[in-house]
Amino acid sequence: MELPSANTPLYNHPLPKIEQWLKNLGCEQDKENLHCWYVQKPDWQAEICLEIEELTVSYFNTESKVKDFNRSFKYSLSRQDIESAVFSGP
Repeated sequence: MELPSANTPLYNHPLPKIEQWLKNLGCEQDKENLHCWYVQKPDWQAEICLEIEELTVSYFNTESKVKDFNRSFKYSLSRQDIESAVFSGP
């Protein structure tokens, strides 16, 4: 299944394509809350949730001095912009 262009707003991606994108980035789907995904990087971990109005990210277990925090991104942003912001870490 091929993804739409990276500059396509996330709201123009069918849900299976968004799920594929998250899997390609190393995320694992929560078994109980299917709208949430987890990703673990060397310096941080995050929960990514596909909410109704926006994609939310909760970073935790960060090794930096930054406290655990949340971010949210409107689906009108491109997949590339969201990927850059989320996966750059806290």
